[in-house]
Amino acid sequence: MSETHLAMEEHDKPELYEIRIKGHLDDRWTGWFEGLTLTLEDSGNTLLSGMVIDQAALQGLLKKVRDLGLPLISVNPVKPDQTDEPNVKE
Repeated sequence: MSETHLAMEEHDKPELYEIRIKGHLDDRWTGWFEGLTLTLEDSGNTLLSGMVIDQAALQGLLKKVRDLGLPLISVNPVKPDQTDEPNVKE
């Protein structure tokens, strides 16, 4: 099997993601984001988190963020053993 094929297979596995957007979304958007958890942060941002089945599903979620017209702050895959640690600012 080629390295390219192996790399493609890795992107087709469900993965936990955290998507942070600027602005607060209310609970009515939960269904639109396909079961992701919406967390309103004190900073005024919304954190969308949950399992995403593949890269196509991730692209679909990002299109929904775009359609809302809210700025995308970050998209991060989260390893299963990684905890939700606050950012440390020095």
